[in-house]
Amino acid sequence: MSKTIDFYFDFGSPTAYLAHKRLQQLNAQYGCTIDYKPVLLGGLFKASGNMSPVTVPAKGKYMMTQDLPRFAKLYQVQLGFNPHFPINTLNLMRGAVAALGQDYFDNYVDAVYDAIWVNGENMGDLEVVSRVLTDASLDAQHIIAGTQDPEVKAALISNTEAAVERGCFGAPTMFIDGDMFFGQDRMQFIEMALQ
Repeated sequence: MSKTIDFYFDFGSPTAYLAHKRLQQLNAQYGCTIDYKPVLLGGLFKASGNMSPVTVPAKGKYMMTQDLPRFAKLYQVQLGFNPHFPINTLNLMRGAVAALGQDYFDNYVDAVYDAIWVNGENMGDLEVVSRVLTDASLDAQHIIAGTQDPEVKAALISNTEAAVERGCFGAPTMFIDGDMFFGQDRMQFIEMALQ
């Protein structure tokens, strides 16, 4: 029986990017279901009293120059430092909410993640977002318009609040069989649960 992984993510997190890439690999290997849950990382931080590791200069430097590149090599995926980091991902995450359940959702997620964490694009700039989505054969105008839908805005807030209630304090956070796993460096435990 296929297992389901609830995946709480924000495009602004390089660790969530790596988790997304690794989850795709695990999905191909084990045939699991990945239930994407778009949230606002800043909202999780605020509600839980947590903060980004990059706010600690030595830790941030270590993460970006040593730790994360090691995991990218392990997972055999590309990862680059984004010169525009941190990026305001509010509208990008609203776009993910609007795309949930649509046939273009996977393409949208891949296009946004790759733009930020492979190509170093400034995805806080609406013109750049439009170009990236169009280049990925997505209807940029439709997606961008969807980010302003009041129901989409409310759903993103609701997703974030539900994540906090579930115990999330950052992204990526994953749940499988009722167990919570925080951080892309816990993917080995996710794989063990799938085996």
